[in-house]
Amino acid sequence: MQATTASTTPIPGQYWQWRGHNIYYVKAGESQPQRPPLLLVHGFGASCDHWRKNIIGLCNEFEVWAIDLLGFGRSAKPKLEYSGNLWRDQLYDFITEMIGRKTVLAGNSLGGYASLCVAAQRPDAVAGLVLLNSAGPFSENQPSAEPEALQAQIEPPQQPDSLQKLLGDVVKWIFQQPLSQFILFQYVRQKKVIRQTLNKVYLDKSAITDQLVEEIYRPACDPGAFDVFSSVFKTPQGEKVDFLLKQLTCPLLLLWGEADPWMNARERSQKFRQYYPELTEHFLRAGHCPHDEVPEQVNPLLREWVLSIPS
Repeated sequence: MQATTASTTPIPGQYWQWRGHNIYYVKAGESQPQRPPLLLVHGFGASCDHWRKNIIGLCNEFEVWAIDLLGFGRSAKPKLEYSGNLWRDQLYDFITEMIGRKTVLAGNSLGGYASLCVAAQRPDAVAGLVLLNSAGPFSENQPSAEPEALQAQIEPPQQPDSLQKLLGDVVKWIFQQPLSQFILFQYVRQKKVIRQTLNKVYLDKSAITDQLVEEIYRPACDPGAFDVFSSVFKTPQGEKVDFLLKQLTCPLLLLWGEADPWMNARERSQKFRQYYPELTEHFLRAGHCPHDEVPEQVNPLLREWVLSIPS
């Protein structure tokens, strides 16, 4: 049975030119001199639309921005090498050129990793950092959440260790072949497969609306979407999360959907605490995207934490 939750109309956005490419963003709320602006950054395959419940819930008290990373949503999808460094530069330039003051960055999954890169390596732009089930590898070769999660949909079943490693290596080699990537892309962008994936990563199935499926499906049909998808498999992993945390100086809030099947939130939390013990964190009964699944919990936690940051 499909969810019948009422849709939430996304706030209309506009375009910013960055390095010759159209970048889509949304702005809501008035500038608050005593409060930092918020910039919300989506995960792999998502867009500004994924933050609509948070934008609406926070814009009465904050100046709220959301942006589509290059390669996603309504932003351009040029043939490039996509990486944390590319998105770091995009976010940094957006803050300096468009927002114009230190900003609190909030990122989910891949967007969390990109936001961490900005906060750690471009600290002059960031007043605080909020990570919601953030992706990114630690030095112990812990895989990142999203591209591996795509692969997991069609990986062979668990086998004895030596066979599993061999099968895993074969699967990785197959994924690196252009034809295989194209076939996989055609498969994972189907609406029924998007819904199946959301069913795995959302605890509350009523949050999986037709609107949500459509918002993920639509950009996957854009020219260039396949090039972005295949680049994710080819690009070397970026800077390790532990090295980024060692460079971090701003306040850090972690919000974990602890029912996330793509990452062990409690284990990952311990790694963050190991390298940045002065963080604040909350565990929520939600999956990989707590901001969309339980906004009634995320929005007040985010609000209270931002207001507690020394200005």
